Amino acid sequence: MSLFEQVLNSRGITPDIRALFLSPDYGTKHDPFLLPDMQAAVDRLAIAREKQERITIYGDYDIDGLTATTVLLDAFGSFGFEHVTSFIPNRFVEGYGLTIDAVERIAADGAQLIVTVDCGSLSHKEIMRANELGVDVIVTDHHNVALTPPPAIATINPKRADHAYPFIDLAGVGVAFKLVQALQTRLEGLPLGQEKWLLDLVALGTVCDVVTLVDENRTNVFWGLRVLSKTRRPGLRALMMVAGVRPETVNARSLGFALGPRMNAAGRLETAQYSLDMLRAESMEEGLRFARQLDEMNKARRADQDAIFKEAQIQAEAHADDHVLVVSAPGWNHGIVGIVAAKLLEKYKKPTYVLEEMGEEAKGSARSYGDFSAADAIRSADDLIIKGGGHKLAAGVTMKTEKIAEFRTRVNEFYDSLNVKNQAALLLPRADVDAQLHELNESLVDEIALLEPFGNGNPQPIFKTNDATVRQVRRMGSDGQHVKVSLEMNGSVIDMLAFNAPDHFFVDLGAIVTVWYKVDINEWNGRRAVEGQLLHLERKDA
Repeated sequence: MSLFEQVLNSRGITPDIRALFLSPDYGTKHDPFLLPDMQAAVDRLAIAREKQERITIYGDYDIDGLTATTVLLDAFGSFGFEHVTSFIPNRFVEGYGLTIDAVERIAADGAQLIVTVDCGSLSHKEIMRANELGVDVIVTDHHNVALTPPPAIATINPKRADHAYPFIDLAGVGVAFKLVQALQTRLEGLPLGQEKWLLDLVALGTVCDVVTLVDENRTNVFWGLRVLSKTRRPGLRALMMVAGVRPETVNARSLGFALGPRMNAAGRLETAQYSLDMLRAESMEEGLRFARQLDEMNKARRADQDAIFKEAQIQAEAHADDHVLVVSAPGWNHGIVGIVAAKLLEKYKKPTYVLEEMGEEAKGSARSYGDFSAADAIRSADDLIIKGGGHKLAAGVTMKTEKIAEFRTRVNEFYDSLNVKNQAALLLPRADVDAQLHELNESLVDEIALLEPFGNGNPQPIFKTNDATVRQVRRMGSDGQHVKVSLEMNGSVIDMLAFNAPDHFFVDLGAIVTVWYKVDINEWNGRRAVEGQLLHLERKDA
């Protein structure tokens, strides 16, 4: 059995489902009317179209919200809605989701209908206020729901229990796309099949929101990448150009690590409206102007992030005995601290909260892993915080600055109460299959590419090789922080690279090691060679 077939078997991709997995069928999409309240939403929008009511699409400042907003703006334009605007909240003004102030401003501007994307499922008070002002609300969302939906015309969310939709993990942009598919059965203007041109946006939002790339998400991203390779959107073509992404080779990694960070930088530093303007650009000149602006903002974001990370590490070392890190300082942009929390978690293997001290109040983000829920830990300190919540692996919190030390104590007590063990081991890579170095060739890399798109629920395959001999070790980078290790086994040699490598990756020549890695092709000066991305290394004699 070939190495690739072993990977397929390890993932449960049996021969009877293999062809459909490797080439998903867009025609097998689920009926959008199986989603809760979809019929009510379509009925209300049909009335809005007939009367040409004023509609506001209420988005979110992350990429899922921005792409979902653009999907509906584009589709509503095709369906003939004439008075549609968008509202993207500012992270530093409105914060996440619907707010009463924003609802009142939208109502004052004459809106008769608000359609939310990527938010609204828990906005009971805000939607009640909209109703008081004579504004109807349709919610499209994918976040957690309450037992009782808000008082909206429709709350379309696959996580609601009262429906028969077969897949609950759609991204926000995926839910918005289902609304478009449902509207196609009622309204003219967007013929069946033409909605596929929206899949570039659906793919971008789905990948960047890190939902599982299985079922309908995999199908949407698979075909969305093909649409993106020939996208009609000047802004996305410009962003790919600025980010150094070749349209003909665009993949999920391009979205998550090249396009996504540039789009997110706007909302983290100033306003996500810049990213929406890029997505909506009508000419290449306009698209390039916005794309270059996003690129410069991303450079500034990275510089700020690096500075915060350096300062945060000093605090982390001062609390080395804590199982949960809580670090804070004035001037740490709370639009960036979530990324810093993720980097601290990676470095110290501990759940981490990073906060910006803003005078009397502090606001920040958390990242976690394993059995420790960042959101439940916040709940354990309810009496200390102003507001907070989120998910098991990521959360946000606001508190009085004077309460930070007490909050640190409380979340560490919560950790201790769980009696969890061997948590750091959960961060180690898990191999799909064991491999010999002579099996790593270009044909294998080509076969692995058939499993694209990679992401949550369908990661790039990881291989494990035992008892390889270290033949060369080379430090790279301005501070020698990267490493290239040449490994040999039975006459076969392959280079493996690790960026920001931990100390134990810098092994002695002749050492016998076990390695976990991904494989790819390195092209340099016209030469191609199979290369490994080193994920973990253990010395046999360690």
